[in-house]
Amino acid sequence: MLKKRLPVITASSLAAAAPLFADDGGINLVDTMWVLVASFLVFFMNAGFAFVETGFTRAKNTVNILAKNFIVFAVAAIAFWAIGYGFMFGKGNAIIGASSFLVGEKSTAPVSNIPVFAFFFFQLAFAAAGCSIISGAVAERIKFLSFIIFGIVMVAVIYPLAGHWIWGGGWLGALGFHDFAGSTVVHSVGGWCALTGILLLGPRIGKYLPNGKSKAIPGHSIPLATLGGFILWFGWFGFNPGSELAMDANVPRIALTTALASCTGVVSAMITSWILGGKPDLSMIINGCLAGLVAITAPCAVVTTVGAVVIGLIAGTIVVFAVYFFDRMRIDDPVGALSVHLVNGIWGTIAVGLFAAPGYVSNVTGLFYGGGLTQLKVQTIGVAVVGATVVPASLLLWFLIKKTVGMRVSREEEINGLDIGEMGIEGYSSFQIFTTEN
Repeated sequence: MLKKRLPVITASSLAAAAPLFADDGGINLVDTMWVLVASFLVFFMNAGFAFVETGFTRAKNTVNILAKNFIVFAVAAIAFWAIGYGFMFGKGNAIIGASSFLVGEKSTAPVSNIPVFAFFFFQLAFAAAGCSIISGAVAERIKFLSFIIFGIVMVAVIYPLAGHWIWGGGWLGALGFHDFAGSTVVHSVGGWCALTGILLLGPRIGKYLPNGKSKAIPGHSIPLATLGGFILWFGWFGFNPGSELAMDANVPRIALTTALASCTGVVSAMITSWILGGKPDLSMIINGCLAGLVAITAPCAVVTTVGAVVIGLIAGTIVVFAVYFFDRMRIDDPVGALSVHLVNGIWGTIAVGLFAAPGYVSNVTGLFYGGGLTQLKVQTIGVAVVGATVVPASLLLWFLIKKTVGMRVSREEEINGLDIGEMGIEGYSSFQIFTTEN
């Protein structure tokens, strides 16, 4: 019996079939499907944040941390729909430049190949991810209500402000600042908000001894943190390749640069922690992976595979030293969010000015590829301006929250665990009694 030969798919055959994948309004259905799938992957990263943060913290705060990460997408969605999207993608070059506060039937997306609702959902997933970064940094001592209030205002105003300048037609984008998938827009903004929150909140009880030394407070479930790390790793293949906003030939390359940077981040974090601590620290390895992913988020579309490898190697090393640095500065970050998202968000943004190769995006060429200092200067300006804007804005918001509803739970609630004091339910009922400060 003769077997039927499958038709060979060529560029010309795809071009001939292109009208089949477009509707009457010019929307490309393949691009739309890809952006939606990428959006769903980024949405699933909320589970990754939840598991990483829960695993890296103590059992007595499990329910509180899971609840924060569960509700953050809900409040982010409402805030972004009602206010944030209009601020971020409104017309004009003003500070906010919003033309509408709502995503309505007549709203338009900055791109014409996908419907506005697909674009909105993709951007919403990013906004929620930026807010999730804060949750782990302020874990184990912040009031549940305070975090929710901050998250709503952050997604409605602070995040879209930086996003408009860079992605929404604002002045930084016009200046040539390149942040393909959000090393600055998502990760640095979330990191700056987390830093100011930590500064006003203070360290956990028992973290720093009277003699000034730091006391390790181990997380209760490294398996849970590892699972969360894998989920975030998986979701990032929607985060970066999805930012192409089309299913084209660039998507596989972006996926590969993303994979290589994360893998080299794992290896360099393992080696660095091994040298400094005498053992390969799995918590550092997980954060090394995330650091590589954060760092490659801005340059993933403009670097070669070699550039991605180097960026990831540096990110994995930086994250370990950053964890030690913040600890010495008595900045208590239970999950290493500042080291992963803030420090490597900055590094990834600067890396564009160093490693961007010619031929990928016009007028974006890094120092090491003959572009001189031009792009590096623009990237540095962007990092500085966003930091100089987000820090006072978030500091003011945290301060207002502290003076009104309060930021920190009582000493008794913190010692007994936020699950009992804030949530009224234990994560592992009947398995432990909460009586110590740790």
